[in-house]
Amino acid sequence: MNATDEEDQFDPGEATTVPDSDWIRAQASGLPQIAFAGVTDRGLVRERNEDQYLVARLTKSLEVITSSLPPAEHAPVSGREGYVVLVADGIGGRAGGARASALAVQGAETYLLEAAKWFFWLDDPDEDVRLRLVSEALERLDRAIIAEGQADPALAGMGTTLTAASIIGADVFIVHVGDSRAYILHGESFKQLTTDHTLTQAMIDEGIISPENARHHRLQGILTNALGGKPGVTPQIVKYRAQRGDRLLLCTDGLTSLVPDDRIAELLADYPEPRPACQALLEAALAAGGLDNVTIVLAAIG
Repeated sequence: MNATDEEDQFDPGEATTVPDSDWIRAQASGLPQIAFAGVTDRGLVRERNEDQYLVARLTKSLEVITSSLPPAEHAPVSGREGYVVLVADGIGGRAGGARASALAVQGAETYLLEAAKWFFWLDDPDEDVRLRLVSEALERLDRAIIAEGQADPALAGMGTTLTAASIIGADVFIVHVGDSRAYILHGESFKQLTTDHTLTQAMIDEGIISPENARHHRLQGILTNALGGKPGVTPQIVKYRAQRGDRLLLCTDGLTSLVPDDRIAELLADYPEPRPACQALLEAALAAGGLDNVTIVLAAIG
């Protein structure tokens, strides 16, 4: 992603991979097991890391502590559980990009607390309500990022990508803005689930350039849709039914701009466990030059 990185004192604490204690392995309803891993690194060129990521657990349950009704007359306890993973790649240089991506994570957390119930059923008859809530939440976040950027000259023009996925049982629901990506590896099939919101992708869609030429085009990484920057955001919504053995990958363009899709698929096949797979993907991006911040979140289903 193109961003203006001006000189600033570099804090080494901004460029770290995640310690072992932060790797998460969890049980999800409807599937035998989901293992999560995430890693972020500033790369070899950037002075700061403006990426963020999140792995969170959602629960929908009711536990009766005490009541005048006998146990048999209470509604059944629901222990339905799900997960949300996201990556955000900040734009703006200096402190702006890091602040914008942090606001995206904080906004996602607030939204999940307010409206998590709408994530629990992809075939819910009130799906239109859920989609409206997602759109409204993104619009609020867009306005908040713009307002903060206008209030502080050091944050002027800041923005961020956001690619988030909820996993409820086998149902995967993706909300996407920008050029971070979501992929699914199913057997030998490796598929990009999201579409890049970039000028080069628009040119590909119009048949002006090929995907191969787009990787090195001078306009590569120029966003047409983001949170912040200028008013207005149009999310892409993707629904996917996961199967046992699938791997869901979310990543920023610090990986995909340097490591081709076929190589990413090879590494995922070579490393079945999320933690070594994330590390292998990070090392591949660094070996290819590490020109941008790199953030990778992987969910191994079953």
